[in-house]
Amino acid sequence: MKAVNFGSLNIDHVYAVAHFRRAGETIHTQSYTRNAGGKGLNQSIAVARSGQKIYHAGLLGAEGAPLAELLAGCGVDLRYLKHTEVPQGHAVIQVQPDGQNCIFLYGGSNQAVTPQEIDEVLMQLNAGDYLLLQNEIANLTYLLRAAARRGLRVVLNASPISDELLNADLSGVDWLVVNEIECAAMAGCGDAQAGYETLKQRYPSLGILLTLGAEGSVSWKDGVEVRQCAYPVKAVDTTGAGDTYMGYFVGCLAQGMDRQAAMQYASMASAISVTRPGAAVSIPLMDEVRAAVEAL
Repeated sequence: MKAVNFGSLNIDHVYAVAHFRRAGETIHTQSYTRNAGGKGLNQSIAVARSGQKIYHAGLLGAEGAPLAELLAGCGVDLRYLKHTEVPQGHAVIQVQPDGQNCIFLYGGSNQAVTPQEIDEVLMQLNAGDYLLLQNEIANLTYLLRAAARRGLRVVLNASPISDELLNADLSGVDWLVVNEIECAAMAGCGDAQAGYETLKQRYPSLGILLTLGAEGSVSWKDGVEVRQCAYPVKAVDTTGAGDTYMGYFVGCLAQGMDRQAAMQYASMASAISVTRPGAAVSIPLMDEVRAAVEAL
C-alpha cells in the first residue's frame, strides 16, 4: 500500500508583528524569516516523521530547489514531483506574539498542475492506496473524480475554502479533515457543530475529522464518534499545526493504528509543533511524540 500526497510547495515569508496589519496601516515588523512551507510540503514531512513512507506529487517551480532538498532530507520520495518554469508558490505570513497567524497565498507553480500530470501520477497507484489532498493546487475537482474512479483512499484537507471546493462531490472521499471555520463553510451552516451534523447526514459514508483548537478534535465514521483532547502547551507559532495533525493522522492510519490512537498521536504531534517557530521545521519525529504520549 502506498501513501501519496498530491500537494502544494511554498516558500513562506514570515513576519513577526505586534498585531495583524489593518487596512491603510503601515507597521514595522519585529523580524523576518524565509521558510519552506505549503500545506502539501508540511503534510508530507509530517507523514514521513510519523514513520510512514510518503511520496510527494506536484510541480516544483523556479527557485523551488531548496524545498525539494528539504523533502528529500526528511525521507519523502520525490519520484512523482515534476519541474516547471512557473514561479514557485509562496505565502506571506504575519505572526502575532500570541502565536496566531494571518496568511495569504500566491499559487504559482501549484496552480499549474494539469489533468494530464494528475493522470500520470494516479496511474501508478492501486485501489486502497492513500492519497492526501489539499486545496492549494489546480484541478482539484478533476483530481477528486479521478481518484474515486481508481478506488483510492482520499484524505482531503478542505483548506483553503473556495467555490470549487464548496461545489465538489465528496462521495469518493474517505476522510474530510476540517477546522471549525472550514466545517461550517463546507456544510453551508453558521457554526461548526451544525456543519458537522449536516455533513454526517449529507455524506453517510464520509469520515469527518473536525479539529477544535484548544478543545481537541472529534471524528465520525461508520456510525462511531471518537473524541480526542488537546494537550495544553505554550504556543509560540501555530503555523503548520493543522498540517502536522493531518500528516500524523494519515501516517498513523496507514501504519495500521486504530482511529483513536491516530488522533492521539496527531494531537500530541500538533501540540509539540506549536511550541516552536516555523511550520515544516517545527514538526516532531515519532520518537519524541511517542515518548510524550507514553509519559501521560
